Amino acid sequence: MFKKIIALLIIVTLVSCSSGKPVIATTKKAAAVQKPRVATTKKGTYSKPIGKKYPSTNNTTEVIESTSKTVVTYDLINDYVAEYKDIAMGNMKKYGIPASIILAQGILESGAGKGDLAVSANNHFGIKCHKDWLGESVRHDDDAAQECFRKYPEAAESYRDHALFLVGKNRYATLFTYEKDDYKAWAKGLRAAGYATDPKYPDKLISYIERYNLHQYDCQVTGRDYKPFEKSVSASKSTNPKTNANSNDPNLYEVQKGDTLYSISKKFNLLVDDLKQKNNLSDNTLSVGQRLIVK
Repeated sequence: MFKKIIALLIIVTLVSCSSGKPVIATTKKAAAVQKPRVATTKKGTYSKPIGKKYPSTNNTTEVIESTSKTVVTYDLINDYVAEYKDIAMGNMKKYGIPASIILAQGILESGAGKGDLAVSANNHFGIKCHKDWLGESVRHDDDAAQECFRKYPEAAESYRDHALFLVGKNRYATLFTYEKDDYKAWAKGLRAAGYATDPKYPDKLISYIERYNLHQYDCQVTGRDYKPFEKSVSASKSTNPKTNANSNDPNLYEVQKGDTLYSISKKFNLLVDDLKQKNNLSDNTLSVGQRLIVK
């Protein structure tokens, strides 16, 4: 009897030990579940902080319309000028085209480097293929659907081809009879020679030159003294006679450097279209010193 009791106790003990094994397996499984958490932590170690590399100091915007419609900021245009001013001055020395005109055309035609043609084809001047073009090309809607535009391996080639284009075409010969730094004559001459169909093209170029002080690069080439532009006599007059009123008139606002129609409309709680209608404006181009009716 005593032996049977001992044997029974041994069997019970063995059964108890076997029933504890699932607990050990569960512990291992739980440990395995933790591995993805460790991997996630490591991945987070290599993530980059979100933020702009070059903080903007002036985020007011304006719309540039040429071969495409592009929204740009004041800072973006300044960055564009800083990047290409040396190429523009080099072309002025070599080909006799004002650096200010080159930069203003680059800003307008390429949307300060952000327009469709500039991004897809490094074409900063909206130059179409024409019969003598043997290089690569892209198709883009302009005056007609899917027109052929020149494509360049880099933007510098676009700048070089722009100079050769003006020098090599007989219709632009008159431009080279003007003074090298007479940007107003060049702006009007380009339109007269057929570079652009937009009747406002000269005014737009002159506006960029004067708002962003691009004439200083002409003066660096010619060695003449440069005086920063402050106010344009022609731009200070609106087509509406009310803008000739006293500068203290609360109904008028004088455009400051960096202003856009959008920023002014927000300041006076107006719609952009209403602001344009009040001042008989056909596009979004503004000039420093220009007076706008805002009430």
